[in-house]
Amino acid sequence: MKKGFSLPLWVAGAARSALKKLLGLPFDNYEFIKIPNENKEIKIEIHSVGLLKGDSHALGISFAKSGLDLDITQNLEIWTIASLEKISFNNPVQINPINIIAGSGVGINEDTSEICISDFAKEVLYNNLLDIIPDGFKLNLEIIFPNGEFLAERTSNKSFGIVDGLSIIGTSAETFSSASPDQLEEAKKKLAKLIKNDFNGKVVFVIGENGFNLAKTCNVKLPIIKVGNWIGPLIVDAAIKKVQTLILFGYHGKLIKLAGGIFHTHNHLADGRIEILVYLAVKENVPTDIILQLSHLNTLEDALLMLERFNKSIAEKLFQNLSNTIEKRSFTYVNRYVRTDMKIATIMFDKKRQIRWSGTNGNDYVSYFQRD
Repeated sequence: MKKGFSLPLWVAGAARSALKKLLGLPFDNYEFIKIPNENKEIKIEIHSVGLLKGDSHALGISFAKSGLDLDITQNLEIWTIASLEKISFNNPVQINPINIIAGSGVGINEDTSEICISDFAKEVLYNNLLDIIPDGFKLNLEIIFPNGEFLAERTSNKSFGIVDGLSIIGTSAETFSSASPDQLEEAKKKLAKLIKNDFNGKVVFVIGENGFNLAKTCNVKLPIIKVGNWIGPLIVDAAIKKVQTLILFGYHGKLIKLAGGIFHTHNHLADGRIEILVYLAVKENVPTDIILQLSHLNTLEDALLMLERFNKSIAEKLFQNLSNTIEKRSFTYVNRYVRTDMKIATIMFDKKRQIRWSGTNGNDYVSYFQRD
């Protein structure tokens, strides 16, 4: 497996090199980046640094090496522009020592205009910049992805209300391809470890980064494993390990594939989302002209909006049946490989990260996902 590191580390490397240049410290073509909650550092290659705007700003450039050929951030060009601002101690409000600014190509939340950055990414930046920010100053750090807006068109960011570029996400230092067998084995190891300690028989499989972040926000009091695209084999593994209840928690645009019998969900291998929805619409006796319109849409979110405009109650019933179909198809799938009575529950959220639908089994666990 190719060795690679997540986007936050490459951003932090470029940022640290820019700040060091601003402070007149010598340039190295690498930075050692400290990993939060781990007693280790990772060597990150830096492409170049330079001073800007009469030496009041410094630019650091790196190129992300995720090690994953299909990853959107592989070889992503990263610019970070650092500048220091003197703190006014007359202001009683606590000063944030690092102001992270979304520059060109970096995704922002459509509703709030805030930069889309994970908690892990913020931790990496703080852990590696705070120690060299001079006393009495705060750091303004602008992050730019020159090709970010173009590359974001190949992601599902817009479905989640993220616009203008790529999100700075990641929950760990090392990268694992969601489509590679290594990612499957990693998830299996996590599951084996979880069921050893005070296990009550219930496990949550969260689908993707958005599902994982939302589950943490909801403060779910159950063991959680972030799974990639190997959903089918992991469901089977859960049954083999005698899990009693498996809760599938994720975005409807991902989980719908299970309703069509697609249990490896990477978009490079299989799609069929609109086709599955059309099939369910036919079963619900949706008018033919509406079904034809559905069949020409590109995204599930567009399909949901169109159905809601046509008839909100029919749209709600259709997606409710989608949740039930996911539970039934998943149960049938797992019993092809191992005889089990493991309960499979489905809970789905929409692009606004609102929990909207659950299957018959999922209804029993929706309360676990309520925000405090």
